[in-house]
Amino acid sequence: MKKINKLLALLLAVVMLLSLAACGGSGEGTDKPADGSNTKPEIKGVHDLTGEAGSEIDVFDGVTASDAEDGDLSAMISVEASPALEVKNGKVVPPTAGNYELVYSVTDKAGETVEEYATLTATRQTGEPTVLKQFDFSTAPVTDSCGWETRVGENANAKGELKQGAYVIEITDPGQGDGDVQLALPGFALTKADYKIKIWAKSTKDTYCHFLVRDEKAEEWATYAGEFNVRITPKMAPIEINFSSEGEGSAELLLNLGKITPNPDNAEDTTPTDFAVTIDKIELYEITGDETLAPVYEAAELAADAMTAEVGDGAEASVTAPGEFTISAYPSEGGVWSIKANLGLNGETIENGVKYYYSFTINAENGVGGEALVESLAQYHEARVNFNGFSAAAGEDVVISSTFTADRDIDDPVIRLQIGSAPEGASSNKIVIKDLAFGKVEGDKETKKTTHKFIAFGNGSPNETNPDAPWTTFNGTDEENEHGVGTIWAEDGSFFYRIDDGGTVDWHNKLICGYRENPLTLPADSYFTVEITVKADKPVSCGFFLNPIGGWDPRISESMEITTEEQTFSFTTTETLISDMDFELLFQFGSEATAALDDVTIEFTNITIYQMLVS
Repeated sequence: MKKINKLLALLLAVVMLLSLAACGGSGEGTDKPADGSNTKPEIKGVHDLTGEAGSEIDVFDGVTASDAEDGDLSAMISVEASPALEVKNGKVVPPTAGNYELVYSVTDKAGETVEEYATLTATRQTGEPTVLKQFDFSTAPVTDSCGWETRVGENANAKGELKQGAYVIEITDPGQGDGDVQLALPGFALTKADYKIKIWAKSTKDTYCHFLVRDEKAEEWATYAGEFNVRITPKMAPIEINFSSEGEGSAELLLNLGKITPNPDNAEDTTPTDFAVTIDKIELYEITGDETLAPVYEAAELAADAMTAEVGDGAEASVTAPGEFTISAYPSEGGVWSIKANLGLNGETIENGVKYYYSFTINAENGVGGEALVESLAQYHEARVNFNGFSAAAGEDVVISSTFTADRDIDDPVIRLQIGSAPEGASSNKIVIKDLAFGKVEGDKETKKTTHKFIAFGNGSPNETNPDAPWTTFNGTDEENEHGVGTIWAEDGSFFYRIDDGGTVDWHNKLICGYRENPLTLPADSYFTVEITVKADKPVSCGFFLNPIGGWDPRISESMEITTEEQTFSFTTTETLISDMDFELLFQFGSEATAALDDVTIEFTNITIYQMLVS
């Protein structure tokens, strides 16, 4: 009997082993292949959701799951919410407004589980959308020649006019001499000072110009300075002249665009016919007094602990040697803020009202572009005293420098480099910083800058107080950065922003709606949808923000991929306002890709803001 029982027990054990083998042999109820390999399942289509509280929201819309062994696992996906929500037929009904964190999970037959995460934003219930503001692009912004005039000699055929946000000189025949076509500004008042004039120009054909500063008070023809045979090409660039005045005086600024042949032995190298010169802006600097730099900290080589790294958005970077910052992975999303290199200032502090300077040399193996900030190590933008942009080509030593007057005290200042955007084609980088200098600027040197833009902006201008034309631009060169030039105009019911020189970081090319005395005011207790219909003559990327004036707290922060085909984008806020607030619509275009375009024109045919009043 005992032998029979032992035999039955043995048979039972064999049966159990065979059953386990049929289930994958793990003894855990899984379906792994005999070799132990298994492909993890993948959940696709998970995204943030928005809907009204009290309404059904489909949390499975577009969400699927699968793996190589089991195929479609979509029916196996589960979702849990925090705070808790009941899921019925793939839908939830959030009882109150707020954010709900969603966790999607799926387990395959082999027991492998994966999770994906999203946020469900439940908004308060609202009434039907109504139009709060629809911009009228039928009326062009007011233009202003700023005193500049075109002069054409009897041997030439040309005309100058304010056109498409710029001063445009169309030259059919340049005449026989350089002065046959002139852009002139008479009566430029002088004092004892140094002067710098920069004319930002481009031409439809390569041409030449002479830039002269004539002494209007001299009895005979005399000049303070002249720049001769300066090239103007199809790429926007500055034509610059520098001169000094020893006292009170008056000058006439002359840009001569008539016939110029620099080399008499090469008659073909001369001013062409049938071309146009476009001038976006003219910058005039008056510099008085003197100053000296008094360094308080200098380091030819940064110590390893003088530089620290901060990363986010999936990026990987670290300090790998004294003065050496290595990026092993750029972020898949985010921006320049995703990777930060902090340059310490040896315990120095910053005092309110004191003028400072800094400089350092940067070299990047694969090139680099970004922002250089002077701000608190701990408080970031809440305690910032300087904002600067920079770029360096691959392997090139570039000196980054800036001067600023502090508007607050900072006990823990750093120079923070925000460099999270990858150069074209780069997946990693090595950046070396050396020759860091930081100190105070002493003396009474003062620079007064006047900018002649040919759209009337500025305090008290017609556009600033016109609610139908609350538009302006900000470009990198407006704050002495190397790149970023653009202008705006309205024509045939459309609104245009032309970038004539693309900057390397997003704030180098900004189009702004709502500024100074002409803000975009949004009422309390409402949600808002901004609808934008737009195209461009070349594909270009844009960041779009609905941001309160006077601070940085975007209520909409989205990206737009603008193509040559007209598209309509629609973005909706997810929070109501406690009180009426002044906002700006901010379109930011600058990037390495934008800089590579040379120029691009963006055309808006509709921008409408809808209001949904909370019921």
